[in-house]
Order: sequence, then structure tokens, then C-alpha cells
Amino acid sequence: MSLSWTAPDSLALGPAGQAGAGARGLAPAERPQRIVSLVPATTEMLFAMGAGDRVVAVGSYDHFPPEVERLPRVGALLDPNVERILAMKPDLVVLYGTQTDLQTQLSRARIPYFAYSLGSLPDVALSIRAIGSRVGASGAEALATSIERRLADIRARVAGRPRPSTLLVFGRERGSLRNIDASGGSGFLHDMLVTAGGADVLADVPRQSVVMSTEMVLARAPDVIIEVRSSDEAAAPPDLRVWDTLSAVPAVKNRRVYLLAGDEFVVPGPRAVTATERFARTLHPEVFR
Repeated sequence: MSLSWTAPDSLALGPAGQAGAGARGLAPAERPQRIVSLVPATTEMLFAMGAGDRVVAVGSYDHFPPEVERLPRVGALLDPNVERILAMKPDLVVLYGTQTDLQTQLSRARIPYFAYSLGSLPDVALSIRAIGSRVGASGAEALATSIERRLADIRARVAGRPRPSTLLVFGRERGSLRNIDASGGSGFLHDMLVTAGGADVLADVPRQSVVMSTEMVLARAPDVIIEVRSSDEAAAPPDLRVWDTLSAVPAVKNRRVYLLAGDEFVVPGPRAVTATERFARTLHPEVFR
């Protein structure tokens, strides 16, 4: 995980741009009151920690919680609308760490920003604590602790169970098994799968995503195949019957090919616990009866 932010001179900064003591105990007058969040995950975090009433604009792809639907949209990762962002008169902009051009423009306008990126499931709680510290949200610590506790509970429930080798797919050509996009052996989705009691069939590939051919699927021979889709894609769900052409694969042979739809699988925010539990219920239904 990489988290950093810029701030007025009055705010103490620690090493590598991290907040020093000045950010952890913000006085009410120092807390940002007009926050623009371009990242769906951080928008969810801000609302969940009790700072949602200070969010004045969000990104194009923010849909949760429902309150964000009434807020102005100011672009997203690839198309931030700088003019519209500045017009909101923000005192903090939460953006992606890769949006370096936007960071430069905000710095020139002397607008503080918080640069966010996430690589793993534990980073969710760390991000909540860091953002909560930056905005002075008292509910951040309780939220982060709750997420860690609930994930630990899932681990405990599946502990000692056989771990089925699982292929986690988040994209492919519609109606076919071409260009299968699967979760590799690192990253947020991989961590959720392992926490839920699965063995990632691509655990030895140290990437967050892997493009697979049907030959690779046959060679890996997963016991379970799980496709995940966002809520928007759920309106036209993929046809799982295309997997029947790979009848030699244990997951297909034993009818263990599943579709799980929901934004919690693609937005690494507080609902990551919900997504992890849905994985666990799919892999180990006997534990949750």
C-alpha cells in the first residue's frame, strides 16, 4: 500500500509524506470540511467512518452508499475534471496515487490532496486508519478494528478445512472462454480468496491478474471456478455453460462453477468483509449452515 498527502505548512508531516502527530489529533477547525473523493473505495470508507457529510463531490463510478448518487460527479481515474474539481472549492481531494498530473495541478492551486493506492486485503484497514487520521474522523479506528475482527472470524471458521484449488475469474469474452482474466497470486482478490479458505490455483504467479487460455485452465485443473462481476454487469450475467466445454476440469465435472456479483468484489472498501464471507460460503457452505 502507498498512501501520501500534501497539506498546508501548518500540518506536520512524517517520513515519506505520512502524517505526523499533527494529523492524528486534528482540532475541529483543522478538519477538512469540503472533501472530493475520486476513488469509490475511499468514498465508501469516508461514509462508513462518519465523514460522509463532508464529501461534496465524488468520482464517476461511485455508487455506494446510496447517498452518493445525489452528489456531483467530477470524473475518475482517467478523466478527472479539474475545472469542476476546483469549482467545488475543496479543502481536500482524495485521488489515486497514479494521478500525478492531477496532483501537480492541485499543488499549484494549493489544494491539499491524499494520494491512495491499495495492493492487499490488510491495506483496507490501514487505509481507513490513514484517511481517518487525515480527515479527523473519530469512527475510523472502530471501523478498521471491526473489519480486522470480522476477517479473523472468517479465517477461524474455515481453519482446518480442506482448501479447494480455486480459479478466480473477473473477466472474459462474452459467450466464450477467450481472454480469461483471472486473479494471480498477489493482490486484493487473491487475499480475499485465501482468507475465505481457498487455495489460489495461480498462487505461484506473482501478479494481480493473469490472462489465461483454456489450455492453462486444463493444466491447472481447479477444483472450483468462481467468476466475479460488478453490480452493473450483473444485469447481463455471463453464461456459465461455456465452461462445459472443459469437462475434464474437476470444477466443471463436479458442477462447482459459480457466479458472484456485487461491487464489493471490485471496490476494495469496507464491504471487503462481505465479499470475503461470500467467497467462504461458496467454498465451504457446510461451515455456514
